[in-house]
Amino acid sequence: MVEFDFIVIGAGMAGASAAYELSDSSRVLVLEQEDQPGYHSTGRSAALYAETYGNRTIRGLTTGGKAFYLDPPPGFTEHPLLRPRGVMFIGRADQQAALDHFLVEVAGLRSNIRRIEVAEAYARTPVLRPGYVAGAVLDPDAMDIEVHALHHGYLRGLKARGGQVLTDAGVQSLERQGNSWLAHTRAGEFRGRVVIDAAGAWCDEIAVMAGATPVGLVPKRRTAILFQPPAGIDPRGWPSVIDAHEQFYFRPDAGRVMASPADETPMPPCDVQPDELDIAILIDQLEKVANLPVTRIENRWAGLRTFAEDKTPVVGYDPHVEGFFWLAGQGGYGIQIAPGLSRLVAALARHEPMPSDLANLGVREEVLSPARFNSGT
Repeated sequence: MVEFDFIVIGAGMAGASAAYELSDSSRVLVLEQEDQPGYHSTGRSAALYAETYGNRTIRGLTTGGKAFYLDPPPGFTEHPLLRPRGVMFIGRADQQAALDHFLVEVAGLRSNIRRIEVAEAYARTPVLRPGYVAGAVLDPDAMDIEVHALHHGYLRGLKARGGQVLTDAGVQSLERQGNSWLAHTRAGEFRGRVVIDAAGAWCDEIAVMAGATPVGLVPKRRTAILFQPPAGIDPRGWPSVIDAHEQFYFRPDAGRVMASPADETPMPPCDVQPDELDIAILIDQLEKVANLPVTRIENRWAGLRTFAEDKTPVVGYDPHVEGFFWLAGQGGYGIQIAPGLSRLVAALARHEPMPSDLANLGVREEVLSPARFNSGT
């Protein structure tokens, strides 16, 4: 039996990107339970690259991946990974404190992140209802992410480096034998020195198989719909619009409008489906915020965003189970942080120092470590 250096469980964005970075000098196998990579959260993400999104660690990982997004390796993709969009955070009169707090949080990132006049907010997104917006903050450098191109670039690059991806290979059990793991799967048995747990909503379940203590991950449903704007309205030049308390957002999508109630409903790991009540709440909210009547929904879907309690990813070797590496809890930030996080994973999994640029951006190993959740077995 071939022994791999790393067995990565999960071929979504987290697993694919980490496997790609590791495969430049290691033997890597990716095991995916579904019949295609990225079936769950990755394939259902409407990702935005925004350096203003998330806590300090998330922002550092996002900025740390910007160079990769703008200048990927030769042959990685035939298309740009980012497209200009901009993001505008809007608030009612009772939400101005939230906008002020947000500006304090992102102070120092870039000088062009700024409060804008209400008139400019309406000029950028003319469908906003008169009188609704009392304040707005603009991040003009936020961009749409080409999720498919990024994900498949990682998978293609991994295979070009000699890495392997097996689908329909759900892990049934993990057994530690000496200095390696034996993974029993639907596709057979595979041996590796290190297991990297990148199974998304199922990460705690994989940890239990390995004898590790769960860290208390909570998958949460996020619903989205796609619909046509009113006749005569072209949304393509709008920024993404996000509520100051993140109670909804909407954005252009190929001449249509994609919108979400920004719901975070705890769910067990599953093939999650949209909830009709969440969609009804969203449609009602959109009517109050903007002239965006939803006469027909072209598509509706839901995905799971899996969070640790502190909304910071769980990354690093388990403190009590040898050779078991956590890559979990990316929440709603997994796509935008993938280039930065995967470099960090490759370094830590090889017991190398954190990349200096990430450290300079405020990323700290101890903040990400699974050891922060438990001190016992």
